[in-house]
Amino acid sequence: MTITAPRQSTAQEHLDRVHTNPTTMARNREHIALITEAARRSGSYIANAAHRSIAAPAEAVAALDTFRRPLQEEPIDARTVLAELDAFGSPATTVQNQGRYFGYVNGGLDPAAHAAAILAGTWDQNVGAHIMTPVATTLDEVAGEWVIDALGLPSTAHASFNAGATIANLTGIITARDALYAKQGWDVGQGGLAGAPALRIIVGDEIHASALKALRLAGLGTGNLERIPTDANGSIIADAFPTDTDDATLVLLQAGNVNTGHSDPFTSIIPGVRERGGWVHVDGAFGLWAAASPTHRHLVAGVELADSWATDAHKWLNAPYDSGILIVRDPATVVRSMSTDAAYLNTGEATPPFQRGIQMSQRARGVETWAMLASHGKTGLADLIDRSIGHARHFADALAEAGATILAPVVLNQVLVSFRGDATTEAVIAAVQADGTLWAGATQWHGQRAMRLSVSDAATTRDDVNASVAAIVRLWRELT
Repeated sequence: MTITAPRQSTAQEHLDRVHTNPTTMARNREHIALITEAARRSGSYIANAAHRSIAAPAEAVAALDTFRRPLQEEPIDARTVLAELDAFGSPATTVQNQGRYFGYVNGGLDPAAHAAAILAGTWDQNVGAHIMTPVATTLDEVAGEWVIDALGLPSTAHASFNAGATIANLTGIITARDALYAKQGWDVGQGGLAGAPALRIIVGDEIHASALKALRLAGLGTGNLERIPTDANGSIIADAFPTDTDDATLVLLQAGNVNTGHSDPFTSIIPGVRERGGWVHVDGAFGLWAAASPTHRHLVAGVELADSWATDAHKWLNAPYDSGILIVRDPATVVRSMSTDAAYLNTGEATPPFQRGIQMSQRARGVETWAMLASHGKTGLADLIDRSIGHARHFADALAEAGATILAPVVLNQVLVSFRGDATTEAVIAAVQADGTLWAGATQWHGQRAMRLSVSDAATTRDDVNASVAAIVRLWRELT
């Protein structure tokens, strides 16, 4: 008797059975229907947002209590969940992508980047290593090279995407810390910071809170910072900067003061610091993008001389939140600080992305920046920067003509306004936020309260600025 073994199914036959399995097919149909419905609701949101108050109405905020309930025992249909999210969530959003949101330097939503984010979200790629996702790591690499090129930074530098300028600053400061300690013969990776020699850290009086937070998180603290005085526009006074720095000195400069948009004098400071062995890191969350404009790059002249730079794609580039970028002149320095090993992480790649940043797992942020830059090109990017600056200057001119005080010359996209006293200024800001025509925030500038207008949304038009000015002036006059 001859026994014949059953024929072994091929892998393709197994896959064919999986894909034709009724349960699998039904699940896929439901998934497709759900994301199609999500796209429809997203389109409706964009269409309706143009007619909404910029700030969320009080009744919509109150209705958010519907989400505050105990987690139920049984599942709820996903389409029902989506409908609830849209019905109660969408009306309670702040409208940031229709041209009249001027708070916190929050960018709007570039159409190409938005569409890429939707597709990349469906891809659900983990940009940890090339072996995990060839497409996302390739686009991450290309987008980083394009950013470096657009900003006029050294071609040998490397850019890596992360969760925002705070993380970019932290990564850059840790990289600088370890590089400076290496010059002192101290290995932070092995010895930690306990007992390490002190570093000299020099900052301007107008250093941003993000950089201060990063210094704390990097274990360097803020109690012994050497603060250099700044001028009336928030820029470091070059003549006050010390000339006795050495190879244990970390200098933090900024491109674009968060209140005025003015930058530090890079050409006067950076060469001497680097010649004496120090490290210069530039916090340029939004202001660094002035370098992408032939008309305005003189405002950040010399910034390319630094050792590392932090910026955002979710501000002036209008990529979706969140997307920060760290750029390091010498890629080997960031690898020394960020690399880690484990048997399962041995991908055979020389330097996978997770060896160049804090996060080992992260979403494909570079896809969105790639799409934005691919759709705009260098001239489109420069036009975006120039157009925003033009709107900011028009804001300042129109408000000054109405009698308001502009507290600093407008050079980038930031406008500081006072309305004849702190009390009136506070009242105007509150009235503007409640009115809904636009949204603007408050700040403190050299001892007085001010309205801060940040023109960061690519959707902003001259009509948006005129309508916003008219609303501000109307509310101011009603108050006085």
